[in-house]
Amino acid sequence: MSKYLEIIKKIHSSPYRFVLVSSGGGTNAISEILKVPGASKSVLEAYVPYAKESLDYYLLKQPDHYCSIETTLSMAAKAYSAAKKIDLNTNPKNLLGIAVTASLATNYSKKGEHKFYIAIQTYKYSSSFSYTFIKGELTREEEEQIVTDNIINAIAHSCKVQNFIGSESPLLISETVEAEKSWVELVDNKIDFVSSSNHVPELIFPGSFNPFHSGHKSMSELAEKKTGLALAYEICIQNADKPPLSYHEIKKILDQFKHGHEWVLTKAGKFTDKASLFPNSVFIIGADTLTRILDEKFYLNRQDMLNQLDLFNSHNINFLVFGRKIKSNFISLDSVSIPEHIAKRFSGFGEEIFRDDISSSSIRKEEN
Repeated sequence: MSKYLEIIKKIHSSPYRFVLVSSGGGTNAISEILKVPGASKSVLEAYVPYAKESLDYYLLKQPDHYCSIETTLSMAAKAYSAAKKIDLNTNPKNLLGIAVTASLATNYSKKGEHKFYIAIQTYKYSSSFSYTFIKGELTREEEEQIVTDNIINAIAHSCKVQNFIGSESPLLISETVEAEKSWVELVDNKIDFVSSSNHVPELIFPGSFNPFHSGHKSMSELAEKKTGLALAYEICIQNADKPPLSYHEIKKILDQFKHGHEWVLTKAGKFTDKASLFPNSVFIIGADTLTRILDEKFYLNRQDMLNQLDLFNSHNINFLVFGRKIKSNFISLDSVSIPEHIAKRFSGFGEEIFRDDISSSSIRKEEN
């Protein structure tokens, strides 16, 4: 008899349902959960993007690191979003997105640590669990056993099941970020945006700011000086071509702006959506973003693109464009062909005024 039988029975009997995504390890937990009768009451979907290419496809991007807390949180946030789409009848408060990434012992010697991460995304909070093994101490099977124990314990805790497998190890590090009420309202489409101040922003700098760096700061200062407007940083928590942000990620980004910087959270993934949300505004963008705004593949056809871009005229939206290095080329506003009916909406800074090739992704890779 499986040692997990009773705890999994209670999970299946709880009001909670979940999507579970596992990469690099943790499939034993999926097997244990599914073989206990009643699994369809709790498991909506189990997905195993095992190869790197599969995880790229799942996340709609190549992650900085395949086994990391950031990647696992993104997977869990996407799994929770999937749970809401799959099960329209269950209250979102009773849905979970669960993710696992692991780098475990193999039949060859690994340079890096043996470790695993678990993340759980819910309506009100996101939780993360990190565990680093003492290398060489355990076999692959023994490491997998510990992964399985911790996945089932984490699910049981989120499903409010009391009994747990074993005792908590000092090697396990956990963190839970509770959502602000306004974040939940934004996710639920009950409000259009969340702002750090009461006034509607007029000079808006959209970005992921993961992390905020010197290039962002320089662009901000130049834009404020040119327009005379106060600036707010806009973070989109759910973009069409990226996984939703976990509450961990939202908090981490906003914590950077505690010292006098204004910010706004939205779900406006496209600039036409941002234009509708903040009419009469000036947006700060890089030339790389401008090329995506003008890419026909994001529209039904060219005429659809031209019609949608006309919103910039009707909503009185203007753009300040900064040059960006794209692959090996530096692209500025002058390099981009803009449809004539909106061309006057764009002004830019030349390379002699601003050039900073730093990127958030390069900083993240250096930090790890």
